[in-house]
Amino acid sequence: MGQTGWMRRQSRPWVWVLAAVAALCCLGTILVFAPGYLSPDSLDQLRQAEGKQPLTDWHPPVLSLLWRALIAVTGSIAAMLVLQCLVFWAALWVLAGCVWRLTASRGGSLAVLGIGLTPFVLTFVGVVWKDVHAAFALLAACAVAFTGLLLRDSGPRPAVRWGLLWLGVLFLAYAILVRKNAVVAAIPVFVMLVLALWGRPGRRTWVMCTAALVAGLAVPAAAISLFAAPLQTKQGAQIMLDDLVHVLSVDELRSADVPPALRDRLVVSARECERVGALSDAYWACYPRPADGLRGDSGEITSLWLREMSGHVPGYLQYRLLLFTTLLFETDYAYKAGITRNDLGIEVAHPRLEDALGTYVKGMIEDVPWLFRGWFWLAVALVLAVRPGKGVFAMPVRALGISSAAYILGYLPIMPATDYRYVYWPAIACALGLLLLWLGRGTPPPPLKSPGAAADRTLRAQQPADAGGQ
Repeated sequence: MGQTGWMRRQSRPWVWVLAAVAALCCLGTILVFAPGYLSPDSLDQLRQAEGKQPLTDWHPPVLSLLWRALIAVTGSIAAMLVLQCLVFWAALWVLAGCVWRLTASRGGSLAVLGIGLTPFVLTFVGVVWKDVHAAFALLAACAVAFTGLLLRDSGPRPAVRWGLLWLGVLFLAYAILVRKNAVVAAIPVFVMLVLALWGRPGRRTWVMCTAALVAGLAVPAAAISLFAAPLQTKQGAQIMLDDLVHVLSVDELRSADVPPALRDRLVVSARECERVGALSDAYWACYPRPADGLRGDSGEITSLWLREMSGHVPGYLQYRLLLFTTLLFETDYAYKAGITRNDLGIEVAHPRLEDALGTYVKGMIEDVPWLFRGWFWLAVALVLAVRPGKGVFAMPVRALGISSAAYILGYLPIMPATDYRYVYWPAIACALGLLLLWLGRGTPPPPLKSPGAAADRTLRAQQPADAGGQ
């Protein structure tokens, strides 16, 4: 304990140096991206946040509601940019501080902060997207887990341990709420969080932690559905629409057992997608959208998909594999320039800084394109998952690898496009994992205590004899 206390006293000045560097990077990021880079999706959610359009579930309503609250408090749409930059750089600072205390490597701790300045990460830091929010929330949960890993050998009080768990659950729940398919990436991070906090958690600890995660998801989801009541858009049918118009032939669509109006739309969509070469995203690229969007068609589209795909399994698999390989090897949209032209009067605050960022990122895309390709990050993720090393960071490295691989592979049946933002979290997580793998060489793993098992024994001792009966 004496040596640990000495290390902590010695590390405090450098931790504040790291804080100063992170703060400068955060401020610089805010200036470059101000008031936040906005795509058509971002502008749609902004209009909902400002009440200029009804709240819908086409995009996750939690983001629009959070933006609405920030605007109400600050009066500025740039508050969302500030918040996501603060979360991102604060998470990197916490991770850098933990790396410094666990390895005594100043260069390594600075390299953690340097991840935020790499072109494949910096490219989207100030873009208001659900993909970016999910990635930053997962990164923040990792920072909480590393705090638990750092405190493990000192045996933190139960209140501290459970407080950290709930903080991590808050970030994980937001990541899933803002990007539903992020659940496959959040589960390995959740496991890392529990293992970092408890070492060898007992069964009851696992049950209680899982219950906390479920509650962290269910309560806000129910509150949003009950009080905000977003308009149901049936957005899930968009993926089935892609499958139908790209797997079935025009003749098969023409004879499909659906209402004539929908049948005509499907035929037109298939022909138009073939004409323009649209491999995916048929709803926006090819589909003659009715006034109610997919709401009126979703039931028939779903029924047709269930009937037809079972008889077109080879064609379905070939189409999905083709689309997935395109994501891996022809990953698109690696840079989002500025703000899409809009009727809200919103423009980039510092055009020359935007030009500088574009030159930096797009230049690196040309020079090292593999850093912006899905195949590279999937390969790195698999290596980290299989060979995480044996040092102090072995468990987190494996968790980051599994989380990244699961997130990329999870897009195989549901991917609507081939955008780089779909591998944004894996790029961040794998970059961090590679660095931790390097820094953890030769460092012994932290001692594994079993506070969870002790807590389980305490719980059993405090319960009546029949508490576990059915």
